[in-house]
Amino acid sequence: MSFVTTVGVLWLGFCLLLLLGLAELADEVLEQESFLLDEATLLWINQFTHPWLDRVMLAATRLGDPSTVVPLACIGFSLLLWRREWRVATLFAIACTGGAVLSIGLKLFFSKPRPQLWPQLITEHTYSFPSGHALGSMVLYGFSSYLLVQYFPQWRGLIYGLATLLIGAIGLSRIYLGVHWPTDVLAGYAIGFLWISGCIALLKLKQVQRAS
Repeated sequence: MSFVTTVGVLWLGFCLLLLLGLAELADEVLEQESFLLDEATLLWINQFTHPWLDRVMLAATRLGDPSTVVPLACIGFSLLLWRREWRVATLFAIACTGGAVLSIGLKLFFSKPRPQLWPQLITEHTYSFPSGHALGSMVLYGFSSYLLVQYFPQWRGLIYGLATLLIGAIGLSRIYLGVHWPTDVLAGYAIGFLWISGCIALLKLKQVQRAS
């Protein structure tokens, strides 16, 4: 078995495990089971609040706001069109649009209330599960980092490292600010990861078909 094939099998196995875990979590949300660890984690994190950390987390969460994500996605799409990367641009648009549809649709389906454990710095009016910020940041920044690595493979570690830090900071900010349960964020990450994994697999398939 070649190295590429081995990596593909491991990747598929990881995605299947992630899907199973997500299905179990979704079932518990539908049954409206309380997550004691969720509440305990939020209360523990709330012990470390500080005015300067509030500002950092507010800045981090804005990087996942629709007012930031949508313009960045449009810029990325425009750059791909400018480079005449028609297939990549189309799939990038599908990935970003699909991620938004998944976020909205799943929130309405599960209708999970947001945490209300302390006075919050920001107000959210949508449902809690899954975290749209976590899902959206995984899709936009995760898929964008993959594309950047294709153009700049020598910076692979730096690109993936920065993307991981950015996505992680956005998710952590949602928990710190008390607008999401930790499982909301984990679910958002999982759904976003599975979605872009499918998009990347489709992109690779198209590239193989084009080369053959």
